[in-house]
Amino acid sequence: RSLQMLNLSGNCFQEVPASLLELRALQTLSLGGNQLQSIPAEIENLQSLECLYLGGNFIREIPPELANLPSLSYLVLCDNKIQSVPPQLSQLHSLRSLSLHNNLLTYLPREILNLIHLEELSLRGNPLVVRFVRDLTYDPPTLLELAARTIKIRNISYTPYDLPENLLRYLSLATNCPNPKCGGVYFDCCVRQIKFVDFCGKYRLPLMHYLCSPECSSPCSSASHSSTSQSESDSEDEASVAA
Repeated sequence: RSLQMLNLSGNCFQEVPASLLELRALQTLSLGGNQLQSIPAEIENLQSLECLYLGGNFIREIPPELANLPSLSYLVLCDNKIQSVPPQLSQLHSLRSLSLHNNLLTYLPREILNLIHLEELSLRGNPLVVRFVRDLTYDPPTLLELAARTIKIRNISYTPYDLPENLLRYLSLATNCPNPKCGGVYFDCCVRQIKFVDFCGKYRLPLMHYLCSPECSSPCSSASHSSTSQSESDSEDEASVAA
């Protein structure tokens, strides 16, 4: 029960043994070079964990529960098959090193910018190429969402007796479009777009943005010249990073 360090790397574990998740005093856990397919949600039980090494496995997803480890400083998930990073990882306020190289990442969530204490971020060997996102299709909004968008965008006043209950509940789920020239909102239907952002003065990271419609990112939209210049600049950055 008082064990603080455990190294089980280079074995043939296909899953994390349940007994390990009861070692509440554990500070360092190494399970690299195994055959792990997933990380159990119960990993959050290891509240004293400071270093977690899971490189060289077959992990495809990062469970959001991993963000519930308040003391985690070093997280190694390299050489796996991870395709996305949950935004909840931004809650790891003690995180200083994050190793994600040699995975299948094509973007990072915007929330990763909240990791203000992060000193080391390893991303080499990932696709991180914009074309993976641009190939995604855009499904048009439902009539319910169109009605909700109209009410929000036009600031139509209403009382609880004016609208159906499902529409009233739906209106509370609105998300403002991050495009400052748009002013729109979205609910379930949105457009995913890569945006390159400076991070810690060292990196140029591709982060995922969600826009309310294709017109927000279309070169044919009624944007100003400065916006177009910024778009061209971003395209040059994207081409450079992709190369």
